[in-house]
This record gives sequence, C-alpha cells and structure tokens, in this order.
Amino acid sequence: MSTTDSLAGWLASRSDAQLVALLQARPDLAVPLPSSMTVLAARAEQRASVLRATEDLDTLEFAIIDLLACRAQSGDPEPLTRRALHAQWKGRATKTAMDAALERLTGRALVWFDGDALRLVPAAAEALPWPLGAAVELSDALTEPEIEAALAELGAPERALLDKLATTGPRGRTRDAAPDAPTDRPVPRLIALRLLDRIDDETVELPVTVAQMLRREPVTAPNVLTPPRTTPAKHAPAEVAAVAAGEVGELLRHCADILAALSRSPAPALRAGGLGVRELRRIAKQTGIEENRAALLVEVLAAAKLIEKGLPEPPPDADSDSADYWAPTPASDAWLDGPPARRWTVLAMVWLDLDRMPWMIGMRDSNDKPLAALSAELRVPHAPRDRRAILGALAEQPSGTALDPADLGRVLAWRQPRRRRQFRREAVANTLDEAAALGLLGRGAVAPAARALLHEAVTSAADAEAEMDTALPEPVDHVLVQADLTVIAPGPLVGELAQRMSLVADIESAGAATVYRIGESSVRRALDAGLTAAELHSLFATRSRTPVPQALTYLIDDVARRHGQLRAGMAQSFVRSDDPALLAQVLAAPVAGLLALRAVAPTVAISQAPLGEVLEQLRGAGFAPAGEDSSGGIVDLRPRGARIPTRPHARQAYRPMPPNTEQLALLVAELRAGERAAGARSGQAVRSDGTRTSTAATLALLQLAARARRPVNIGYVDAQGMALQRVVEPLKVGNGQLDALDPVTGVVRHFTLHRIASVALLE
Repeated sequence: MSTTDSLAGWLASRSDAQLVALLQARPDLAVPLPSSMTVLAARAEQRASVLRATEDLDTLEFAIIDLLACRAQSGDPEPLTRRALHAQWKGRATKTAMDAALERLTGRALVWFDGDALRLVPAAAEALPWPLGAAVELSDALTEPEIEAALAELGAPERALLDKLATTGPRGRTRDAAPDAPTDRPVPRLIALRLLDRIDDETVELPVTVAQMLRREPVTAPNVLTPPRTTPAKHAPAEVAAVAAGEVGELLRHCADILAALSRSPAPALRAGGLGVRELRRIAKQTGIEENRAALLVEVLAAAKLIEKGLPEPPPDADSDSADYWAPTPASDAWLDGPPARRWTVLAMVWLDLDRMPWMIGMRDSNDKPLAALSAELRVPHAPRDRRAILGALAEQPSGTALDPADLGRVLAWRQPRRRRQFRREAVANTLDEAAALGLLGRGAVAPAARALLHEAVTSAADAEAEMDTALPEPVDHVLVQADLTVIAPGPLVGELAQRMSLVADIESAGAATVYRIGESSVRRALDAGLTAAELHSLFATRSRTPVPQALTYLIDDVARRHGQLRAGMAQSFVRSDDPALLAQVLAAPVAGLLALRAVAPTVAISQAPLGEVLEQLRGAGFAPAGEDSSGGIVDLRPRGARIPTRPHARQAYRPMPPNTEQLALLVAELRAGERAAGARSGQAVRSDGTRTSTAATLALLQLAARARRPVNIGYVDAQGMALQRVVEPLKVGNGQLDALDPVTGVVRHFTLHRIASVALLE
C-alpha cells in the first residue's frame, strides 16, 4: 500500500469537524474540490502545500518532524508511538506540550497515525529550518558568550568566509576541510575554534547558532524544546493607559499639523513616486516634528487615504518640474472633524495592516541610496503579519507587562523558527517604537485600547474606540486668559471652543496644556472670518476662568474699529470706504502704484489685481481692509488649502475571502458523497481500453510503471484547464506528484497527481 493510500485511509477516518479544521488550516487543499480522499491525500503531500502549512510551526513541532524524518532516513524498523515520544523527550518537554504539538501536526495532516505509529508526510522534512537531525541530538555547540569571544579573535579573511556562509548557505566545499590541511589557513583555524563543523574532507558547515549571531537573528537552539524565559517589567495598568493616551493626543495634533502644512504647500512627488528627503525635512521643520516621526506619520496618513498623490486643486504656485504632488484629500476634512478616539482608531488600524516598514526610511538600498518615504521600496508583504505577531506576543502578557525587544525576538523565533530572520532585535525594537508613537503601547506594555484592536472580532474597532475614549482626558470647555495676552487651555478643548481659539489666537506651545497668544493679526483673522467684536468679548467673558485683562478688551475694540473701514470686492477688484479721506490716504500711498489703484468716485477705487493680492498688499502697508461680497457683507477669504480630488473609480486592493466554516462543512459533505459514489463504482475501475478510472487505481498503475520502467499514456488537465495526452516513462510517484521522463525531449517533467485523469500502460 502506498503512502498516499494510507494517508487517505487515515483522512477518511477523521470526523467532519476535523476535516473542516484541516481545510481551514490548509485552504489550498480545497481548491478545486477534491473528488476523493485519495486526491485530498495527494494534495496534502505536495511539496508547495506542505511548505505553506509548516510556515508558522514552532520549534517543538519541527523537532517532532525532525525526529520522524531521521528515523525514516535511517530505516529504523521500530515505529515511533506517542508513548515512545514521551519517553524519549522526558525532561526536555512536558507531555502536555508534546500532545498539543502532535495535535497541531495531525490537524494539518503533516503527521498521521498508522495504528499507534506516527507517520510523516515526506515533504515535511524539506521544511525544517535547520539541518536534518539538529533537534534530535543534544548539541555541544558553543554558547553565545563563547561565540562572541571567538569572533573577536578572527582576522578579516576568516570573518569574510563566515559572513559568506551565513548569507548564502551553511555548507561549503573546500580542500582545506581535510584534517591534514595547513593550520594557518582560514578554514582549519575556524574548525579549531569550533566556528565551523567538518562534515567530510571537502565539506564544512556553519553551526546554526553561529549563523544566527552573524545575521543578528534571535539565537534559538533546535534542541531546546521549551520556550525561552523572559524578564518582564511590570507597570500599573492605569499608568500604561495614561501614557498611551498622552501619546495619542500628540499623534492627533502632529497629524493635523502635517495635513495643514501639506495643504498650504503640497510636496512635489519624486519621479519614482515617493517623498523626497528635502520635502520631508521641510515638513518636519514647519511642524516642529522630529524628522523620523514625520516620516512615520506621513506613511500612516497616506495609508489612511488622508493624503494622496496627484494634481491638487488649486494647483501649487511653486516652480517644480513634478507632475504630481502629495497633498491632503477631502477625506482629511471629515477625519479632522471626528472625535479623537475615532480618529485614533482609523490611524491605528491602518498601521496594523500596513504592508510597509516606515522605520526603514533613510536606510540604504542595494545601490547605496537612501530609502525615501512613500516609496515603493518600503513595501514588505509580510510586514502586517510580523507586526501582529510582535504585538500579539506582547499582548499575551498580563496587563501592564513590558518585554525587552531581545526577549520578545527570542520568543517569536522559537515560535516561528522559519521566520526568525524577521524578528531581529532591530526589527522588533523599531516595530515597538512605532507602536508606542501611535499610542498602542504605554511604558512598553500594550494599552487596553490596543488589546481590543488586536482581537479578530468584528466589533474590535468599536471596542477599541470605546476604550480609547475612556482613556483620553475629558475635553475642557474653558480657558485661562493671562495679563500678557496669552491663553492657557488646561487640556484638550471641546470642538467649538477649539475652532474659535484657532481663529482668534496663535498656538505658542502645544502639549497637555496648550498656550495660545492673541495679537492684532489673530484678532483681525477672527474678524475676517465673520466674528464681531461683541462675539469676541462674549467668548472670553464666558469661557475664561480668569478675569479678562483690560489690554485684551482694548485690543479687540481697537482692531474692530479699524477693521472694515476699507472694503475690497471684485471688479477685477475694488476698494471702497465711507471715509473719503481714508481712501485718499490709500491712493497717496506707494501701495496704490503697486496695485494700480484708480479712483472712480470719492469713496471707490478699482484695481486689476486679484482680490486676495489687494487685501494682502493693503494690510502690508498698514491698512486694515475687509473683503466683501456683492451684497456688501463681509466674507471669509482665508485660504482653504490644496486638496487632491477623490478618484471615483480608483481600484480597490483585492483581498481573497477565505471560506467560512459553513462553506467548508458543505465541501466536506460533498467529499464524503464523492467517496461513497467512488466506492459504488469500484468494480468499474478498468475501462475496455485498459485505462484506469479511480484515483487509487491510477496511483497503483503509475507505481507499477515506475518499478517496471514501462511507458504510459496519461490524460492530464493542465493549469489552464486544457485536457492533454502525454506518453511518458514514470520515474517516481510521491509528494503529490509524478516525476516522469519525456522520451522525445529527454527532459524530466513533473505532473500533479490530482490532475491526472487517466493512465494506460503501453507495450
């Protein structure tokens, strides 16, 4: 009986719930729907499918695969049972851990039971993240301190050789591996220091631990079957939540500042599409944000579609040969008006699923050029998976617990040894730094809102928003006006008050308590927006918890008295005043020549300059004009900023939806029905032309042809669904595929077993 037949029988004995769980863990097995358990078993043995299924196995699970592969290679006739496994690794792993590992391996059909004996799908041995047998034998390899000391003694040739093996592969061939090679050469010296292992007289191998240290990966030993110990740091959960909430306040303020900066002056895009170093530096300088932080926030804002690349409206005035600019989108206005907790949730969710690594900005690429923000080179498909793995492992700790990045990297490397290169200390540390900057961590521990966000539940975003809303300080509805015309906001202001304060005052310093300063230009700005002097007096009288200083009252009245005595409108532009003497003063000033003002009446003058330029020049000359519309009412002429128009037919990223449990249950039911139908037709396996119709008969005939070196005619359906006929000489049947020689070309071809529809022996 073949391996596939035995595996098929074991799969047939599994319950429907276990088969559904198998298809959930390995969805590629269900596409297209297998016609029988034999086809399902053949797919489960395919190398590509097995490698995908082993991607996230832990060290203990790989150790079991290693043990079974070693026994199969050595031809050990004694089968390995569950009891024998417990006895062999007693003291190295607990029975509970070993049983859980076996449950996961059998649940993915990588290991199966033949009676009491454990059997391994052959291709699983190729997925081992270390040399075969490394987890079975107790190693006497050097420890980390010993390796560090030995590396410090090396010269340049020896270190270059080790670095080469660490990057290209652990094994190398050289004549210097022989025991009688000169001891002053690099290879014998490395063997003597135990930094290389001699395999034979012409082959050496780099030990796993040495390779990990050279690549700056977390050091994990294949024969250590228990997770590494960590040294956690404890913090009060309330302190963690408070620190994270403080970071969220800074995050939202800085994002608003970046949007405002790009609105005023859109940033030219690089030809490759990214944001240049000079433009990023300009944004950081204008907003007062550290450059690395500005790069991270720009990446998150772009992922959230709050900034976009294109031609903004209105077009920028700057001289640039760039066809595209980075500027805010209309969605940024709605985001800015939203509640703080909701605004944070949008950014946090986008960062978690961001398939880019912002912390790589500024690093050098293969051409020794710095990586630019928003460039295509920053895209890393596995970034969301690694980010969630890092934060998920940290979230498993009790509330308020922080872990050192090195400890966290070792834990993750033990859990997923095939991905250990993604968990280098710098990668883990930079990911945690980004999470802290976005308010998901506080004091290095996962914040309560972030814990809710990491759950895969449908309501996780709403739960996270509610948690963050609780953690953020309550908005205050008052300010403290000082005698020096500064205004202190003792916390985040309610929406209406924040908008009024941004009109009538300029931010002098921001933080937990924001300091505003009121001046003539800021009061004029509020009046330009349509506020009256009475409304400004009422604003400070009702909202200030301190007495309103007399200087502020005088300032508002003085600016309001002069504001609007001149009126400018569209003629191209016109200037009018109820006071002929004031208009005469304007016409006598040098600014009249700059604007080409011409009097058409004692109280009206016209100009061909745009209205905005007229207002700017008159104010620069010391006058206080106000803009008016056709009815004579004051209009708000403040610049609205640039926006990238929304593309109505922009293509959405395709994300395949995996089948749900109910759909998989129906697939299993169809598979069972197909098995019963195949059993009813088992007596008709041979057609009159000698071809076989059942899957079991097909496999048996192929194995017979491979042993007897007989050519066969196979009916085969290729990946495009085309039915083809081929005459081939079978060489090997296994791992879900047929390896056969094409007698015409002499090339060995590979055929997927479940795509072979028929087989006929040829004379």
